[in-house]
Amino acid sequence: MDTKIPSAISKFLSPNDTGENKAHQAGILIPKDEEILSFFPNLGRETKNPRTILSFEDMSGESWSFNFIYYNGKLFGGTRNEYRLTGMTKFIKSNNLKAGDKIIFHRTSGDNLLIKHQRMNNITGEGNGKLKLSNKWKVVNI
Repeated sequence: MDTKIPSAISKFLSPNDTGENKAHQAGILIPKDEEILSFFPNLGRETKNPRTILSFEDMSGESWSFNFIYYNGKLFGGTRNEYRLTGMTKFIKSNNLKAGDKIIFHRTSGDNLLIKHQRMNNITGEGNGKLKLSNKWKVVNI
């Protein structure tokens, strides 16, 4: 089955993502959902822990480089089998992002990568006026 490559994906940041819980982790976890993973380049399974650098531009024109890594040690006798986006700490701190804020990754028709963010207080929740947070990534229709 061919998965259409989404032009944008988003995620509400968790305390793990922003470092607010002081726990050490290696970047933001990317789910193995085909629709979300198709936004990123295919890293293959032939080598251990393949990675690539992705360069994103923010709304002010500043360039940010993040590492997209497939920790596939399980295929080589280890335990890990997950995708992560690492090297985002400087971007998160520079923009003072907190848990509940939303990041949006966008691929333009020219294949340029953009990154945007929204503050939680600028995001409208549903129902009783309280924002219900989810760690789930979403495909964004732009």
